[in-house]
Amino acid sequence: MAMYEREGFSLYLTELKDSGLPIGICGLIKRDTLPDVDIGYAFLPEHWGKGYAQEAAAAVLAYGNRAFGLQRIVAITAPDNQQSIKLLEKIGLKFETRLRLTSDGAETNLFAYHF
Repeated sequence: MAMYEREGFSLYLTELKDSGLPIGICGLIKRDTLPDVDIGYAFLPEHWGKGYAQEAAAAVLAYGNRAFGLQRIVAITAPDNQQSIKLLEKIGLKFETRLRLTSDGAETNLFAYHF
């Protein structure tokens, strides 16, 4: 809630259209450790592989540009998370670099989308 009050965005509940069943979260995040706003998402395992994360992430990407004028949106993922890498590439993000969000943290991949 603090991020929503501060930035005007945060993670949003993702639900099935037909039933309203909650299946995960997806939204925009402003982390202290990244200069850009990033897309974050997490879905319940029983809803993986059905296209819901891709649909939600693509909608959030467009929303970030339309509602907030963001010209660059990033995403991070573990280097071995092939499902997330594939999803980010499908919605148009491009790999930029590997980085560490903290000095003692693991390496993570940084992807970016430029409008």
